[in-house]
Amino acid sequence: MARITVKVEPLHADGTACDHAVSSSGKPRDPDSGCAGRRSYRVWCSSCGQVGEPHGLRVLAEPEQSQHRAQHQAQLAATR
Repeated sequence: MARITVKVEPLHADGTACDHAVSSSGKPRDPDSGCAGRRSYRVWCSSCGQVGEPHGLRVLAEPEQSQHRAQHQAQLAATR
């Protein structure tokens, strides 16, 4: 069985993933990187895709991440 990962991904304003180095304010550290800064965070599951709607703060996305991971663990336990 393949490993399922559930992670919180930062997003640009246009919905693309942001993997640029940023300061604590969410603005890019390198002004020449072409990054406009982080606007929101989404929960992404390797099995299900996007979980719910993007959140404005990472701290709001983390409980949804934990809850979704727990659902997969419960499903796995039920099949054993």
